[in-house]
Amino acid sequence: MALPHCAALLSAIAPGWICTHGAEVMAAGLYLLPVAALALLMRIATGAHPVFFVFTVAGTLCHELAHFLVGLVSNARPVGLTVVPRWIGRGKRGVGNGHWELGSVTFANLRWYNAAPAALAPLLVLVLPLAVAWWRTQQIAAAGHYGPPDLALAFLLAPQLLSFWPSQVDWRLAARSWPWVVILFAAALAWWSWRAGWIAQLIR
Repeated sequence: MALPHCAALLSAIAPGWICTHGAEVMAAGLYLLPVAALALLMRIATGAHPVFFVFTVAGTLCHELAHFLVGLVSNARPVGLTVVPRWIGRGKRGVGNGHWELGSVTFANLRWYNAAPAALAPLLVLVLPLAVAWWRTQQIAAAGHYGPPDLALAFLLAPQLLSFWPSQVDWRLAARSWPWVVILFAAALAWWSWRAGWIAQLIR
């Protein structure tokens, strides 16, 4: 089902696929609203006491596995993975100058070409809640109601919404891949020049 007047309203910013499947996109977004609310409650709870980290284990595991698997594929050579929380910094746990590290992956071959993919890999975790929301809303549209599985899924998906964003350390490591910015810019400029016909004129 297409959203009314979608093409007229959003043609400049939205791909045609969103207009064609607008109702499904909206349904998936609404499905994730209570999941996002539960994620916020989990964030508040873990800030109150470390014992609530148990609710975020699924997200931490996906976050670190994303680092590990992309690092494996990109030749960053992951050599260690842990999802055991530890206090990083000075002073007593939970207070003072420091923070909790919920998990980590160590690499033996982090280079400019693989630093960004390995460090920013947790962004891929967001695909999981989006895919599950799409799948469940298709089923709910056929069945006509939510069920107990949706409550269980909310507790599995909420940690993913908390864990998909790379940490500050991840962003710093990703900065090692700055040459990719130059390469991609040059490739984009070459493609645009080719589409504009400039390259063909130079070759003549």
